[in-house]
Amino acid sequence: MLSMAAVTTAHAVNPGQTRWTNEESDTTRITEILVEASSKDLSTPNETMAFIGKKFIGTPYTASTLEGTPEMLTVNLDGMDCTTFIETVAAMAITIAENRNSWQDYLYNIENLRYRHGKMDGYSSRLHYVSDWIVDNTHRGNIREVTDRLPGSAYQVKTLDFMTGHRDSYPALKDSMEFERMKSVEVGYRSHRFPYIKSAALQGKGMASTLQSGDIIAFTTKTAGLDVSHLGIILIEDGVVRLLHASSKAGKVVVDPQPLAEYLRKNRNITGGRIIRIAPR
Repeated sequence: MLSMAAVTTAHAVNPGQTRWTNEESDTTRITEILVEASSKDLSTPNETMAFIGKKFIGTPYTASTLEGTPEMLTVNLDGMDCTTFIETVAAMAITIAENRNSWQDYLYNIENLRYRHGKMDGYSSRLHYVSDWIVDNTHRGNIREVTDRLPGSAYQVKTLDFMTGHRDSYPALKDSMEFERMKSVEVGYRSHRFPYIKSAALQGKGMASTLQSGDIIAFTTKTAGLDVSHLGIILIEDGVVRLLHASSKAGKVVVDPQPLAEYLRKNRNITGGRIIRIAPR
């Protein structure tokens, strides 16, 4: 059954509230990808995630594309970091799941995923912490986390306060009102308990039959005050678990040349991962 959001074309964002890198080329490309995906026999949101994710291979890695004053719904298909890559692909997959293929519906879904309660209302309404993103989008039926249902899952507890603890790294937090709003968000994530699969378990041979291509993987981190340090999409190729992601090291979106197990062995600051799937419509 389609959600109420899908019953009619929604235009939650006024066109003047959208920041485009190149409106003509981006709207054309969004529509082309959606139309192509709609024509394929993609039976699950995971299959759609994997298909659409590969469409962005080679896209340059660009950090901080969402930053700007005032806060606006930003669309940039010319450069992505790990977060905007996942948001872009997920918003397209949801649009396809709703049997839609227009860039206007994509705009609705990108706002719905990126902001608290699906509504853009300033910098602090953006779901900066992945735990906050998971909680809010799970509550609204956009995604489902399956981490605690998979072998090797455990729990960890962290207080999420990295952003206000590193205020100088976030230009928007120079504004005292936004800083206080961000602190209020973080209050809800003191001693936050969340599931994860430890790196050692993710490196196990059985993970190829446990994970699915198209799964979103959120890598948990040792960094104090932070829950997740990187995001990607799982691909299972010839029985090997691989990572499709916007890689700062490679400088672009890639299928990492090394298997996920090797990627984890080389990234010692990663403690494990959380597995998220787009919820069926």
